[in-house]
Amino acid sequence: MKTVLRQHAEEQFAEELEELRKQDSGHRPPNWLLSPRSVVQYLTGTKLKNGYEITPKYIGNNRLMEIAVATLTTDRALLLYGLPGTAKSWVAEHLAAAIAGDSTLMIQGTAGTGEDAIRYGWNYARLLAEGPSEQALVESPMIKAMRLGKIARIEELTRIGADVQDTLITILSEKTLPIPELSSEVQATEGFNLIATANNRDKGVNELSSALKRRFNTVILPVPASLKEEVDIVHRRVDSLKKAYKLPAEAPALQEIQRLVQIFRELRSGITADGKTKIKSPSGSLSTAEAISVVGNGLALAAHFGDGRLNADDLASSLIGAVVKDPVQDQVVWNEYLETVIKTREDWRDIYRACKEQ
Repeated sequence: MKTVLRQHAEEQFAEELEELRKQDSGHRPPNWLLSPRSVVQYLTGTKLKNGYEITPKYIGNNRLMEIAVATLTTDRALLLYGLPGTAKSWVAEHLAAAIAGDSTLMIQGTAGTGEDAIRYGWNYARLLAEGPSEQALVESPMIKAMRLGKIARIEELTRIGADVQDTLITILSEKTLPIPELSSEVQATEGFNLIATANNRDKGVNELSSALKRRFNTVILPVPASLKEEVDIVHRRVDSLKKAYKLPAEAPALQEIQRLVQIFRELRSGITADGKTKIKSPSGSLSTAEAISVVGNGLALAAHFGDGRLNADDLASSLIGAVVKDPVQDQVVWNEYLETVIKTREDWRDIYRACKEQ
């Protein structure tokens, strides 16, 4: 029997969701599997009365999760907005899993996403043979969510063309999707709502119309506020990836993760942690997600081509690729940081040597 590489959130955390459901005595909105308070506990982590530990899925300001969940109890849709790698998609998936038990009703936004991806399409063989009919209709994830009273998701909403975005206006305001070819409509049932994500690096690409903006409550997910918080996120995610990929390597030392995250934070902010040295920032976002990827790649190198322990050489191999996206501009920034910051730190000599040898 084949094992899937990545389970959906509702499958991977089925036990946690069931334990929360058993202990949940709060009011549940129509068609919700958990009460809003329990949904937030699922996202932020808690210890239940019976001692069961709910692992945190989002580490940060709990109030943001409360605002997001409260929005979904109303007729307003939710827009998760922020820099790349701030866990927008991750939070959206877990919200849908905890509220509806199904995170799969998702539309991926791209420049080529058309109206049919949001509304409906047709089985053209049947359409030509029979004409417009219910049997020839191909339902989108949006229609399925409306019929079932579940949460639909749209990833990267601002990458979709403005004319296609506006097909959402009727759905969100009237909770109805007309099908003029069949002289019918789909009416949303209780529990239906929409979570969209947008990347503020795409600002100006396909701005939302004012009419559409009014139908969303926007929650901005910031980069982790402190070094400790970001290290905790990276440590937890790398640990779960190590288990998922069955890597024959030791868990990475916390010191290695701390040094990597400090490098990312300093390059991102343009100043060293002690506030004494200003530095140039590279063109990339250097997000928490990229830090997780760097440590994960380093672990894979250590597991298959090293002694199973993550060291500076393993880390440097992926670190440079994460920082240097532009081979000219970013290389200058990286070399300057390497010589003026990393070289001067006594306990970072191994990273300096490893980076110079790459």
